[in-house]
Amino acid sequence: MDDAERLRGGPAAAVRDPRLFEEFYRRHVDAVMRFVARRVDDPHTAADLTAEIFLAVLDSAHSYRPRLGSETAWLYGIARNVVSSERRRVARETERDLRISGRRLLEPDDIARIEDRLDAESPGRRALAALARLPEGERAVVELIAVDQLTVTEAAAALGIRQVTARVRLHRARKALREESPAGTARKPPPAVPARPTGPETPDTSLLHVARGEA
Repeated sequence: MDDAERLRGGPAAAVRDPRLFEEFYRRHVDAVMRFVARRVDDPHTAADLTAEIFLAVLDSAHSYRPRLGSETAWLYGIARNVVSSERRRVARETERDLRISGRRLLEPDDIARIEDRLDAESPGRRALAALARLPEGERAVVELIAVDQLTVTEAAAALGIRQVTARVRLHRARKALREESPAGTARKPPPAVPARPTGPETPDTSLLHVARGEA
């Protein structure tokens, strides 16, 4: 947690003060929307899930531990649970119309804005699809590190596992991906963790090289 986050008091303070919660929301909504947009391709679903994630903060604020990582990493842990729950719900859905009837209506400008975000994050969705063959535990670590650009420490915190467990899963996943990569592909020595971006998150399929430890 940086000094600015410490002064703001974190999620626990935000849920007790509407003004602070509004600041918290504005501080993180873009990162959360990017996370969701890498996993769904429908603007209504993306808007609903983003809202659900921040509602979940109200019940989970007490679980935030600054020493384990940033607010963003903690939010990604919540977001993974919300997105996974939505996937399970859709899997159980028997009538497609039921998914539409309960949605709130979005303004045309809202839909256009979210569609732009979905388009921007389509490379990230392709990268995630390419990781689908990995076991769930290993895939979760690689997703957060290679696609969502968290550190190993932050990914471990988001998943509620030990750092050493996260590193073992990352090693296994990279080994499996390298073994399945085309023969003769040039490989560079793997870094300990991917470099933290300095600008907006724009993951693309080149992150598969990071996932394999080739970049």
